[in-house]
Amino acid sequence: MDTQNTSVRPHAQSRNSGENHPHRHTRAKTRPGGVIHDNTRHTTRFTVIGNHLTQHRDLSLLAIGLACHIQSLPTGARVDIKSLAARFPEGPTRIATALRELETHGYLRRTRERTETGRVVTRTVSCNQPGHHRDASETTPPRPPARRAATAPQQKPARRALPAVPKPAYSSPALLQAATEVLAGLRRTDPRLLLSATDAEHLAPGVAAWLERELTPTAVHHALTSDLPPEPLRRPAAFLAHRLSAQLPPQPPFRASEPPPPVRHPLRNCDTCDRGYRGPDPRNCQGCASTEQFSGTVGGLEAAPAGGPVPPQPRPM
Repeated sequence: MDTQNTSVRPHAQSRNSGENHPHRHTRAKTRPGGVIHDNTRHTTRFTVIGNHLTQHRDLSLLAIGLACHIQSLPTGARVDIKSLAARFPEGPTRIATALRELETHGYLRRTRERTETGRVVTRTVSCNQPGHHRDASETTPPRPPARRAATAPQQKPARRALPAVPKPAYSSPALLQAATEVLAGLRRTDPRLLLSATDAEHLAPGVAAWLERELTPTAVHHALTSDLPPEPLRRPAAFLAHRLSAQLPPQPPFRASEPPPPVRHPLRNCDTCDRGYRGPDPRNCQGCASTEQFSGTVGGLEAAPAGGPVPPQPRPM
């Protein structure tokens, strides 16, 4: 029974990891640094994202996160810059830059198309694997979103109010007309300053306040059109309202009114002495006028004219 069969190949002995490799699991548990995943298998509400996107070396973190968000959206969801800026705290400029990154590396395709009504819209296609998009014949057009029952007329979003503008101290129709003409001429210098009638009516008192401070229309025009920003003006009326308030010049210094110039009467000839004189009396000079004044009745008695006989005086009783 103790004799071994030498023709039978010896069986492989089982390897005991604890005995042959005593430090195998200990080294794995004590490995310093690095991330440790605690994963649970998803069964609902999940999106498959490739590592070529999440670990892309040329894309920014914002672009990677934005691509993951877009791939998780249902077909027909709005992914324009305005909608994404309303959804996330990043501004429109950063979101537009991230979209251009995704478009450069093939994760987005944006084309401009004209609808049946003649409106030009931007069609955005999200690609989870750049370079492997399906043919146009295999691509099914997205279903338009179901229209809600028209229970009430859709209200347009309220237009943001323009900033307040300074008011003139004494408004007049002529001053407001001059201010409106200044606003209407701004577009000749820069087409971006084209204003509607409503905007011009709101801004006219502010321009009138400038004109009231002894500024010429040319000076006001130059102040509103100089040093404009190079980027497009989305709300030119709001920009002008801010400039009218922020750069309002001070009131001119007080100046006392000058006395009226002395009256210069025309040269005349006196009717009495025939001498030339200037005075308010159109007939006699100042000397002859004084003589006539004292030649009247004095104390109830008629005074004799200068150089004439003295009238007889009554005798006392």
